[in-house]
Amino acid sequence: MKILAVTACPTGIAHTYMAAEALEREAKARGYDIKVETQGSIGIENKITSDDLVGANVVIITKDMAIKGKDRFKDIPIVNVDIGDVIKKTGPLLDMIVKKISED
Repeated sequence: MKILAVTACPTGIAHTYMAAEALEREAKARGYDIKVETQGSIGIENKITSDDLVGANVVIITKDMAIKGKDRFKDIPIVNVDIGDVIKKTGPLLDMIVKKISED
């Protein structure tokens, strides 16, 4: 499973990076390949490139605010999630996403 994600929160500080860390930790524990781009108060970090898009199964996007560059994911299934769920319910959230992707 190859997962891409973009995290952003209204203030662009703590929750942006907490969500990125939670996703990375849980995905790696499951043996998934993951790259998380953060769009925080200091701008875009760890930007997802066109090379990263190749073979991606899903893009997870936090829906608490609009993200920049969403159009680059047009050919990959996108799952919009609440940033609080990413931080507090990472395991069940990934379970739901993997199930949904495997059913499609």
